[in-house]
Amino acid sequence: MRIVSVMNYKGGVGKTTLAANLAAEIANGGYRVLMIDLDPQANLTFSFYTVDEWTTDIRETRTIKRWFDGEVGSLGELVLTPPRVNEVVKTNAGQLDLISSHLGLIDIDLELAAGLGGTTLAESKRRFLQLHGCLAEALQAPAFRDYDVVLIDCAPNFGLVTKTAIVASDFVLVPAKPDYLSTLGIGYLKGSVDKLVGEYNDYIDHNPRGEPTGPRIRPRFAGVVFTMTQVQSGQPILAQRTPMENLREVGIMPIFDATVRNSPRYFADAGPEGIPAILLGNVNDPVSIELRALTGEFVEAIVGEGSAS
Repeated sequence: MRIVSVMNYKGGVGKTTLAANLAAEIANGGYRVLMIDLDPQANLTFSFYTVDEWTTDIRETRTIKRWFDGEVGSLGELVLTPPRVNEVVKTNAGQLDLISSHLGLIDIDLELAAGLGGTTLAESKRRFLQLHGCLAEALQAPAFRDYDVVLIDCAPNFGLVTKTAIVASDFVLVPAKPDYLSTLGIGYLKGSVDKLVGEYNDYIDHNPRGEPTGPRIRPRFAGVVFTMTQVQSGQPILAQRTPMENLREVGIMPIFDATVRNSPRYFADAGPEGIPAILLGNVNDPVSIELRALTGEFVEAIVGEGSAS
C-alpha cells in the first residue's frame, strides 16, 4: 500500500479535481484505491456524493470528524463505496472507496492542539507522537491491508490534521498552477514538511523513557504536477512556461513531465453524476490524454523505482 498526501498551501490549483481523477483512473486500471477527504470544504466527498446524499446519509454517522472526535472505535467503520463511480471501475476489477470529510473538521485542529503539551518532557513527546501519528496507526488496521493506493486530500494549510496525513504518508504530491503565486509557497511547503519529519523522528530517536514509540517516517515528494495550464501550439503559453522552468531550475523537488490543461469540464464544481470526468470523457479528449499520462507517471513514481524528473 502506498499512502499519498495531495496538498498545496495555495487554493484554487485544482488539487481536489486532480485527486478525484487520479483516484478514478487508478481504480479503473484494476487497483483498489481509498480516498480520505481531510479538507473541511469536502469537495472531494462532493465529487462522488451529492450534497443531499451527504446530508441525509453521511453527515451524522460516516465522516472522519467522528473518528477525530473519538465517536467510532475504528477508522474502517467510516469507509464508503460510492455506487455510481464503482459501477464504472468494477468492470476492470477496480474499487474506489472514500472516507468523507465534514464541514466541522475545521475545528479539529484546535481540539487536537489542546492535547499537546504535558507536565514533563517525556509526556510532551509522547503526546506529540501520539497525536501526529494517529492516522498512520489507524491505517495499519486489517481493514486497509488490501488497498493498493491511499490518496489523502489535504486542506490548504499545515494544521495538525494535515500533519497527521504527512506522518502517515509515503509520498506527497503537490499540484500547482504554473503562475508565480501558486509556485511561490512550494519551497516553504517543503521546508514545513522537512521540519515536521525532523521533529517527529527526533522524538522517536530520543525518547527519554526508551519506550518503543513507532517507526521513523520518511515521506518523499512524488513531485509537483502543473495543472490548469493554458495551451497554445501544443505547449503551455510563454507566461506559464517561465515559472515552470524557474521551479525546475531551482530543483526544490521533482517535477512531473505530464501537465494537465485547464478545462471547465474538469476544473469546475462536481456535477450530479458522481463520476470524475476522466471516466466520462472521450478517450481522445486532450485533458483525458494528459490525465492518463500523468496517472502512469504518478503510479511509476510511487510504486516503481522511478520518480518524477
